[in-house]
Formats: sequence, structure tokens, C-alpha cells
Amino acid sequence: MRTYLLEKSRVVFQADEERNYHIFYQLCASANLPEFKNLRLSSANDFLYTRQGRSPVIEGVDDAKELRTTRHAFTLLGINDSYQIGLFQVLAAILHLGNVEIKDRDSDSSLIAPNNRHLTAFCELVGVTYQDMSHWLCHRKLKTATETYIKPLPRLQATNARDALSKHIYAKLFSWIVEHVNKALVTNVKQHSFIGVLDIYGFETFEINSFEQFCINYANEKLQQQFNMHVFKLEQEEYMKEQIPWTLIDFYDNQPCINLIEAKMGILDLLDEECKMPKGSDDSWAQKLYNTHLKTCSLFEKPRMSNRAFIIQHFADKVEYQCEGFLEKNKDTVNEEQINVLKASKFNLLVELFQDEQKATSPTGQVPGTGGRTRLSIKPDKGRDKSSKEHKKTVGCQVVINAPYRVII
Repeated sequence: MRTYLLEKSRVVFQADEERNYHIFYQLCASANLPEFKNLRLSSANDFLYTRQGRSPVIEGVDDAKELRTTRHAFTLLGINDSYQIGLFQVLAAILHLGNVEIKDRDSDSSLIAPNNRHLTAFCELVGVTYQDMSHWLCHRKLKTATETYIKPLPRLQATNARDALSKHIYAKLFSWIVEHVNKALVTNVKQHSFIGVLDIYGFETFEINSFEQFCINYANEKLQQQFNMHVFKLEQEEYMKEQIPWTLIDFYDNQPCINLIEAKMGILDLLDEECKMPKGSDDSWAQKLYNTHLKTCSLFEKPRMSNRAFIIQHFADKVEYQCEGFLEKNKDTVNEEQINVLKASKFNLLVELFQDEQKATSPTGQVPGTGGRTRLSIKPDKGRDKSSKEHKKTVGCQVVINAPYRVII
């Protein structure tokens, strides 16, 4: 199994009537189990990361029973009880981290009160020191050619850094599970052929559409193009070649929409460019989009009542995307010093999750996040240089790199 897009933003935020990932509610519903006593869990309504959607309970779903099913599935796949408790320990730690309140020290710095009970629980669950974690949640390290600075973070930036860490830990845990499931499914029988199943989100359009919907809809544009190519274009060319009587079917070519997204000076290209700017912002990126595409591309529109959104005419529907958060999600970075604290943990599973963490080379003191993306297929574009791929850090770059890979359905 390969992951394409893990919707990490759901870990720290849910819209009305949405839930976080089910496992969090399963754990909270099972908080009274003796083996979960050390997790210090309670109702899902007690945790920021599970109450924002205001729908902690799904009618007809017994979360405690679902956890028993989850644990049974883990056991069948060779993940033993010890590892399972470790996984739940990490998940509980994420919930506690979300409840860590960061306060203003002044306009340019922030602090966490001493002996914050949720940070204490987090640190004990993941085996790190309270002092180190509380310090690096409110500070970051900046490196220049000659010096290193410790910079305090304003409350909002510190809160965003806390949430970025929560998403990063969850993504590492998710990848660990996928890796171990793949190991369990390995067979020594010689493989002569295979059936590939592509399970991906359908086309998405919600009341508020952000970076996740943009990536999902871009993937669906590529899948639609693949469908058109093989079902219509190539098949009809084969009929004509073999002189089979056939009435040509006219089909919609969505290449212009794909060009709008992935071509030079396209939406993703301008997004990556803005991410490199010292004072790049969602607002200035939006203005670049308007200046570049409004007069040149009929598939791109600006909403009448907003200067922070754009509309794309996809093959399935028009979708309005809100620009807020695009840059941060595209960078997908997390504070390097926070990762170093976790890598020094006394908790073996956590160390295992982060053992392959790349070291940052950026002077901002941040490391690339685990964007949860891998190629959609197994046939690479030979024209692309491998080394150029390895140095791409933004999620947007990874999306474009993945685009030439052939999808096997």
C-alpha cells in the first residue's frame, strides 16, 4: 500500500459536524479500560482536537466496540499488544498536546505555565523532559553562516508550531502502520501478475475549500485525463488503425485545467515561488494569481466579494478555494528542535517513528513535514532527474513530481 494524501489538517481542526480520525474517539470511549489508565484520557469533549466539529458521537456507532475491532485487526496483521499500547500512547499524547495552552508573554513572545497538566501528560507519555518541550514550543533556532540565534515566538506562531508538531507525529505514526501492514502482507510466492486498486478521494467541493481539496481535485483531474486518454483517445486511434467502422466520440479535454495548475507560472509554481519569499503571504500569492491568470485563462476566476480566494473551472464543477493557509500547508514544516527533543526520547516506539527523520538544511531551523504523498503508480518518467526530486521540499513540488507516474487501475 502507498499513501497519496494524508489529510493531516483534520488532526488539529474539524469543520462543524465533522470528526477527527475515528481512532481518537475510540480511545476516549475506552478510557476506563485498565490498560489505558496511564493515558489519562476522558471524554472526547474534553480535548480541543476532538470537539471542534461538535459531533463527537455518530448515531449507531459504538466507538468502544470499534476499538476492539481495531485491536483485533492489528493482532491479525502481526502488530502485538505491546506495540498496540505504544501506538495508543502516542495518539493519547497528541490529544494532550492539543490541550496545552500557550499564553502571551508580550506581543513578540509566549509562554507555557509551569506544571501544565496536559504538557506534563504529553511529556510522560512520549518520554521527554518538560523543560525542553515547553522551551521549544515557544522558541525556535535561527542559524546564519556565523551565528545561531534563539528567537521567541508570538503566541499565534507558537500555537501553530504546536499544531504542526501534532500533525507531524500523527503522520509518522500513520506511515509506521502502513509500513508494518505491508510487511505483514508480503508473500514468498513468486508473483506473476497483480491487480492494482486505486482508492482515492472523489472530486471534492465544500462550503470552504482549502489546500487539501485543491490537491485532491488536481489528482482527480489527472485521473480524468488518464481515463480520457485510454478509454477514448487511444482506443479510437486503435479502431481507426484497424479500420473498424466507428463514429468518433467527442470528449472534453481537461489539459488546459491541468496546465493552469502545474505548468510554469501555474498555480503550484507561483505557490512555491511565494513560499521562498522572506515575507511571502497568502494574500500576496493571491494577487500574483490574479495578475497572472485573470486575463489569460478562462478557467480561472476571482470571486466578486473576496481578494483572498480564487475559482477554478474543473472538469466536474467550479470550485472556490480560500487562499488562507495555502503557504503554510505547502511548506509542511515543523520546528527542528522539537523533533530533536522527540528523537532523544526514552520511549522506544517514538524513537523508531523518527529514526529516518531528515536533518534540516534550512536556516529557518525547520524540517520538511511528512506530507503523506508517494507516487500514484510504478512507472516513472525517465526524463526527470532523480537528484532534483530529492531536493524538493514543498508539498506542491511533490504533487507535480508525482504527476507523470502512470496510474494502474
